[in-house]
Amino acid sequence: MTLYRPHLIAFGLLALAWLVGLPTALADLISDKRFLWPKRPASESIALVEIDAPSLVRIGVWPWPRHHHAKLIEQLDAAGATEIFFDIDFSARSHPVDDAAFAQALAKAGGSIVLATFQQRAGDLSRGVTLHVNRPLPEFAAHSWPAVVNVLPERDGLVRRYGLGARIGGEFLPSFGALLVARHDEQGPSFHIDFSIRTDTIPAVSYTAVLDREPQALAQLKGRKVIVAGTAVELGDRFNIPNGRVIPGSMLQLLAAESLLQGRDLQPTGLPLSVVGILAILGGMVVLCRRASAKTRVAIVLWTAASLEVGALIIQAQWPIIVDTSIWHLLLSAYLIAIALHEIDLRGLLRGIAERRFQRIAMSLGDGLACLDDQGRIVFWNPGASRIFGYPEADAIGRPFTACLADPGDLAPAQLARLRDAAATEAAVDHILDLVGLRRSGERFALEASVSSWQGADGLQFGIVLRDITVKQRERERIRYLAEHDDLTGLLNRHAFGQRLSAEWDKSETPALAVLLIGIDRFHHYSDIHGREFGDQVLVAFAERLRALVPLNTEIARFADDEFALIVPKEFAAAVADDVARDFGAAALVFGEWRQRVAVRIGYALAEPGWSADHLIGNAHLALEAAKTTHDEGPVSFTASMRDRIASRLTLEAELRLAFERSEFELFYQPQLQLSDQSVIGAEALIRWRHPGRGMIPPGQFIPVLNNSPLSDAVANWVLATACRQSRQWQKAGTPIRVGVNLSPSQLQGSDLQDTIAALLEETGLAPELLELEVTEDILIEDAENAQRTFREIRARGVKIAFDDFGTGYGSLSYLKTFPLDTLKVDQTFVRHLLNDSGDAAIVRATIDLGRSLGLSVIAEGIEDGETANCLKGMGCDEGQGYYFGRPLPAAEFEQQFLARRHVA
Repeated sequence: MTLYRPHLIAFGLLALAWLVGLPTALADLISDKRFLWPKRPASESIALVEIDAPSLVRIGVWPWPRHHHAKLIEQLDAAGATEIFFDIDFSARSHPVDDAAFAQALAKAGGSIVLATFQQRAGDLSRGVTLHVNRPLPEFAAHSWPAVVNVLPERDGLVRRYGLGARIGGEFLPSFGALLVARHDEQGPSFHIDFSIRTDTIPAVSYTAVLDREPQALAQLKGRKVIVAGTAVELGDRFNIPNGRVIPGSMLQLLAAESLLQGRDLQPTGLPLSVVGILAILGGMVVLCRRASAKTRVAIVLWTAASLEVGALIIQAQWPIIVDTSIWHLLLSAYLIAIALHEIDLRGLLRGIAERRFQRIAMSLGDGLACLDDQGRIVFWNPGASRIFGYPEADAIGRPFTACLADPGDLAPAQLARLRDAAATEAAVDHILDLVGLRRSGERFALEASVSSWQGADGLQFGIVLRDITVKQRERERIRYLAEHDDLTGLLNRHAFGQRLSAEWDKSETPALAVLLIGIDRFHHYSDIHGREFGDQVLVAFAERLRALVPLNTEIARFADDEFALIVPKEFAAAVADDVARDFGAAALVFGEWRQRVAVRIGYALAEPGWSADHLIGNAHLALEAAKTTHDEGPVSFTASMRDRIASRLTLEAELRLAFERSEFELFYQPQLQLSDQSVIGAEALIRWRHPGRGMIPPGQFIPVLNNSPLSDAVANWVLATACRQSRQWQKAGTPIRVGVNLSPSQLQGSDLQDTIAALLEETGLAPELLELEVTEDILIEDAENAQRTFREIRARGVKIAFDDFGTGYGSLSYLKTFPLDTLKVDQTFVRHLLNDSGDAAIVRATIDLGRSLGLSVIAEGIEDGETANCLKGMGCDEGQGYYFGRPLPAAEFEQQFLARRHVA
């Protein structure tokens, strides 16, 4: 049996490799590598006209208009090309004029044109996949020859094989490569492409070079067959081929044609030759196993493998034959393994490997590990045990393990005897013991010992995993502390605070408690100005002062980044809140060399029947939010109306979303007139909500909620698009007027407002000067730098920018200097009392003078009588709008009342 063992092992390994498909993969790998040498030049009888990246940029669209292909045919014919092959899809119609031009060019070519036909999958998995055939249009096919361009990759994604054609609809169509070399062989088998042919030797010119009649390009096409195909990466027609290369589909067709042209249509050897080789190797190894040493056999096996591969490489270089040596290499490799296994003491090797692995693992353990013999003496001692007890390995080996225990009786002989008896029954026994360890220094410590036993080669063995529980306990306490406390201030964290509050609810359904939430006003400004470290010091000093202010038994937590929470008895809640607000309002925080005065906002809620801990915290948050919105810095107690206001707001937001989906919003237009002659020159687009049940809802009831809801951006873009389309209708009707649109803050938070404007102008065809965007200071102040950049780009397109509600903010004058503007809109709060209030009159006059000096047009809002209009006209105001001239109207009514007579005039 020993005599046959190497052969059995070798053929067993070969069978396993066969089952997992290794021969096929190895055969592909070997044949792929043979293409690296020798390299062959192309015949240069076929040229490639490339639709490359410069051509795509030059023409600018894809697919190209077909009159370019018609012109290309004329140029190629004039250059002397013998045949033209288009690897382009001509199965769909394009512009009729272009299609006619291309068909006429095909007809003139006199049947020397080949067009691509290809199959593609159609349908889905549920209904079954079918093949759809893409053929050239009938008027193209009438003057051309069809050729199949389909190429199928193999399982590994690489293309190696190429067919001579395919039967489509009962008709055999030759493949592109076969037709290039005039092979029309329906019975011919597929072949392996010779990828040793150098692609850089194939003549190639750019598509646009041919269109431009460049002499050098045309010279390369004379007397050659030509493939016109895409090679640009953007077109995606690319295939993976052996040795990690990726080439365009056109180059793959060319390599297939060159393989046929040069007689390099490679065919692999079959199974009979593989079987003959296997039998020859078997016979040779039977002889060698009896007469040669292991080293000699290994040398002969390696020499045989090298000789086989060199011979196969020479054969493939000289003839179109791929010698499949994969099964022979696998068998020779299996014999090498069989020889090694036959010569090696496998059991001893495995035992040695296991022991060395155990040594490496044991020496790298963080825990201590000791191994004992059946007498309790230490036979193995790892570095972890040395760190725990202080004994180096040399001192520990041979010592009784009981010498490392404060009480040797903790690991008494009786316990070891019980383990010994269990081991005798071949049952593994594990024990976890809590012991008191004794370090070399005499220090006693808590020790956890996990003891196990097994029957080893040298008798009974014991293993003990040792852990210093003192360190573990300290770590547990530290983890517990970090889980419950804020690591910066040392206060409870949000999670622990919620647990403490929930514990109070477990004691009573409605505990007499209150939750106070204290927020540091504008805390983030401190970090932004002075840095994060300064902000941390503010929080630490704030926490220390808060501890000193409240009773000792008060639960305090850092609830959020700049928020702190207290649990106090209900009856003391108001007093504690007042004390905290008064103290922080009276004196600054002092830390290090800094003194920083901070303002606090306090909201609190008193527990009520039916509430939960989460409910109480949520209501305290509502009170804090209310405190942040008031001018008074005093504490705010929760009231039911706070929750009602939020519920009402959420309800209104839901109704607004439904209104948007149902198209209940409308745009009304208020006229803007030239004060000099009261001619209509513009209109402001204003959104209105026509509710199906409540009728027309005033803007003041829904616009503030809309502007702060997630729906804001969508509605604002709808307003902008609707206004542009309406203005374009008036422009086309011969009554062009400027339309003003109010921008929403959300439209400037993104970075695509200028792109949206450009797209709308292109889509509608609206003249840019007929669109005016109205912005307010609250929009500009959010991100002034981004707003300036955005408005410069928009204004560069010809769109006008108006500053709305001028004079009501704090930074208006600086915005006039830095922002690109065309118009100032004087706010109606100054215009309405212009005649009766000298202060308002002075502001309006100054605004008009300022606008005129800056080259801006000025429009006054809120004009409600003729006397005000005349006064503004006398001040030099250019334009006006208000109820005196007209209320906001739907587009149709606005057009009838203000534009129809203008059109007639």
